[in-house]
Amino acid sequence: MKEELRTLVPGLRRFAYSLTGTMPEADDLLQGTLERVLRQSPPAGVAIEPWAFRICRNLWIDECRSRQVRDRAAQQPELTDGQVVDGERATTSQIQLHQVDAAMARLPDEQREIISLVAIQGMSYQDVADTLEIPKGTVMSRLARARAALSKTLNMAPEGTPS
Repeated sequence: MKEELRTLVPGLRRFAYSLTGTMPEADDLLQGTLERVLRQSPPAGVAIEPWAFRICRNLWIDECRSRQVRDRAAQQPELTDGQVVDGERATTSQIQLHQVDAAMARLPDEQREIISLVAIQGMSYQDVADTLEIPKGTVMSRLARARAALSKTLNMAPEGTPS
Protein backbone atom coordinates (compact mmCIF):
# COMPACT_ATOMS: atom_id res chain seq x y z
CA MET A 1 0.00 0.00 0.00
CA LYS A 2 2.84 2.40 0.77
CA GLU A 3 4.28 1.90 -2.72
CA GLU A 4 0.88 2.66 -4.23
CA LEU A 5 0.73 5.82 -2.12
CA ARG A 6 4.14 6.93 -3.38
CA THR A 7 2.82 6.82 -6.93
CA LEU A 8 -0.40 8.60 -5.90
CA VAL A 9 1.23 11.50 -4.02
CA PRO A 10 2.02 13.71 -7.06
CA GLY A 11 -1.53 13.36 -8.40
CA LEU A 12 -3.06 13.89 -4.97
CA ARG A 13 -0.91 16.99 -4.50
CA ARG A 14 -2.05 18.43 -7.84
CA PHE A 15 -5.65 17.64 -6.93
CA ALA A 16 -5.26 19.26 -3.51
CA TYR A 17 -3.78 22.35 -5.18
CA SER A 18 -6.70 22.50 -7.62
CA LEU A 19 -9.07 22.51 -4.65
CA THR A 20 -7.24 24.98 -2.43
CA GLY A 21 -5.49 27.29 -4.89
CA THR A 22 -2.39 27.68 -2.72
CA MET A 23 0.55 25.38 -2.19
CA PRO A 24 0.66 25.71 1.63
CA GLU A 25 -3.02 24.77 1.91
CA ALA A 26 -2.57 22.03 -0.69
CA ASP A 27 0.30 20.54 1.30
CA ASP A 28 -1.77 20.64 4.50
CA LEU A 29 -4.66 18.95 2.69
CA LEU A 30 -2.31 16.35 1.22
CA GLN A 31 -0.86 15.62 4.65
CA GLY A 32 -4.31 15.19 6.15
CA THR A 33 -5.31 12.91 3.29
CA LEU A 34 -2.23 10.73 3.66
CA GLU A 35 -2.71 10.52 7.43
CA ARG A 36 -6.27 9.34 6.98
CA VAL A 37 -5.32 6.86 4.23
CA LEU A 38 -2.58 5.38 6.39
CA ARG A 39 -4.81 5.21 9.46
CA GLN A 40 -7.64 3.40 7.67
CA SER A 41 -7.73 0.72 5.04
CA PRO A 42 -9.85 1.00 1.92
CA PRO A 43 -13.22 -0.72 2.00
CA ALA A 44 -13.28 -4.19 0.51
CA GLY A 45 -13.29 -4.14 -3.26
CA VAL A 46 -12.45 -0.44 -3.54
CA ALA A 47 -9.31 0.65 -5.37
CA ILE A 48 -6.97 2.84 -3.34
CA GLU A 49 -6.68 5.64 -5.93
CA PRO A 50 -10.33 6.76 -6.12
CA TRP A 51 -10.67 6.16 -2.39
CA ALA A 52 -7.71 8.45 -1.64
CA PHE A 53 -9.04 11.17 -3.96
CA ARG A 54 -12.47 10.92 -2.31
CA ILE A 55 -10.85 11.32 1.12
CA CYS A 56 -8.97 14.39 -0.12
CA ARG A 57 -12.17 15.94 -1.49
CA ASN A 58 -14.13 15.17 1.67
CA LEU A 59 -11.41 16.69 3.87
CA TRP A 60 -11.49 19.83 1.73
CA ILE A 61 -15.29 20.04 2.02
CA ASP A 62 -14.96 19.67 5.79
CA GLU A 63 -12.36 22.46 5.85
CA CYS A 64 -14.58 24.78 3.78
CA ARG A 65 -17.50 24.17 6.09
CA SER A 66 -15.33 24.80 9.14
CA ARG A 67 -14.18 28.09 7.66
CA GLN A 68 -17.75 29.15 7.04
CA VAL A 69 -18.65 28.41 10.65
CA ARG A 70 -15.61 30.32 11.91
CA ASP A 71 -16.34 33.26 9.60
CA ARG A 72 -19.97 33.43 10.74
CA ALA A 73 -18.90 33.22 14.36
CA ALA A 74 -16.38 36.01 13.84
CA GLN A 75 -19.13 38.20 12.40
CA GLN A 76 -21.35 37.81 15.46
CA PRO A 77 -21.56 41.11 17.34
CA GLU A 78 -21.09 39.46 20.71
CA LEU A 79 -17.72 38.12 19.54
CA THR A 80 -16.31 41.30 17.99
CA ASP A 81 -15.15 43.20 21.09
CA GLY A 82 -17.53 46.11 20.64
CA GLN A 83 -16.94 46.77 16.96
CA VAL A 84 -19.68 48.76 15.23
CA VAL A 85 -22.31 46.68 13.45
CA ASP A 86 -23.92 48.01 10.28
CA GLY A 87 -27.58 47.62 11.23
CA GLU A 88 -28.94 48.53 7.80
CA ARG A 89 -26.78 45.93 6.06
CA ALA A 90 -27.64 43.29 8.66
CA THR A 91 -31.37 44.02 8.30
CA THR A 92 -31.18 43.94 4.49
CA SER A 93 -29.32 40.63 4.60
CA GLN A 94 -31.92 39.19 6.97
CA ILE A 95 -34.77 40.30 4.69
CA GLN A 96 -33.05 38.80 1.65
CA LEU A 97 -32.48 35.55 3.52
CA HIS A 98 -36.17 35.36 4.39
CA GLN A 99 -37.12 36.08 0.76
CA VAL A 100 -34.85 33.31 -0.53
CA ASP A 101 -36.12 30.92 2.14
CA ALA A 102 -39.73 31.66 1.17
CA ALA A 103 -38.92 31.25 -2.54
CA MET A 104 -37.20 27.92 -1.85
CA ALA A 105 -40.24 26.75 0.14
CA ARG A 106 -42.47 27.38 -2.92
CA LEU A 107 -40.40 25.06 -5.12
CA PRO A 108 -41.62 21.51 -5.67
CA ASP A 109 -39.78 19.01 -3.46
CA GLU A 110 -37.90 17.47 -6.40
CA GLN A 111 -36.48 20.87 -7.42
CA ARG A 112 -35.77 22.02 -3.87
CA GLU A 113 -33.79 18.92 -2.99
CA ILE A 114 -31.67 19.20 -6.15
CA ILE A 115 -30.91 22.89 -5.77
CA SER A 116 -30.05 22.25 -2.13
CA LEU A 117 -27.65 19.45 -2.98
CA VAL A 118 -25.96 21.39 -5.79
CA ALA A 119 -25.97 24.97 -4.52
CA ILE A 120 -25.81 24.47 -0.76
CA GLN A 121 -24.03 21.13 -0.37
CA GLY A 122 -21.77 21.68 -3.38
CA MET A 123 -22.37 18.24 -4.87
CA SER A 124 -21.66 17.59 -8.54
CA TYR A 125 -24.51 16.77 -10.89
CA GLN A 126 -23.29 13.16 -11.06
CA ASP A 127 -23.13 12.89 -7.26
CA VAL A 128 -26.68 14.21 -7.01
CA ALA A 129 -27.82 11.77 -9.70
CA ASP A 130 -26.18 8.90 -7.82
CA THR A 131 -27.59 10.03 -4.48
CA LEU A 132 -31.15 10.42 -5.74
CA GLU A 133 -30.87 7.49 -8.16
CA ILE A 134 -32.04 9.53 -11.16
CA PRO A 135 -30.37 10.30 -14.51
CA LYS A 136 -27.88 13.18 -14.65
CA GLY A 137 -30.00 14.88 -17.32
CA THR A 138 -32.95 14.91 -14.94
CA VAL A 139 -30.78 16.61 -12.33
CA MET A 140 -29.74 19.26 -14.84
CA SER A 141 -33.28 19.98 -16.05
CA ARG A 142 -34.75 20.13 -12.53
CA LEU A 143 -31.93 22.43 -11.46
CA ALA A 144 -32.55 24.72 -14.42
CA ARG A 145 -36.27 24.89 -13.63
CA ALA A 146 -35.54 25.54 -9.95
CA ARG A 147 -33.11 28.36 -10.76
CA ALA A 148 -35.57 29.94 -13.19
CA ALA A 149 -38.38 29.74 -10.62
CA LEU A 150 -36.19 31.30 -7.92
CA SER A 151 -35.11 34.08 -10.27
CA LYS A 152 -38.71 34.82 -11.21
CA THR A 153 -39.88 34.74 -7.59
CA LEU A 154 -37.06 36.99 -6.43
CA ASN A 155 -37.55 39.35 -9.41
CA MET A 156 -34.06 38.74 -10.70
CA ALA A 157 -32.95 38.37 -14.31
CA PRO A 158 -32.12 34.73 -15.11
CA GLU A 159 -28.42 33.91 -15.43
CA GLY A 160 -26.97 34.85 -18.80
CA THR A 161 -29.53 37.56 -19.54
CA PRO A 162 -29.01 41.28 -19.02
CA SER A 163 -30.85 42.80 -16.07
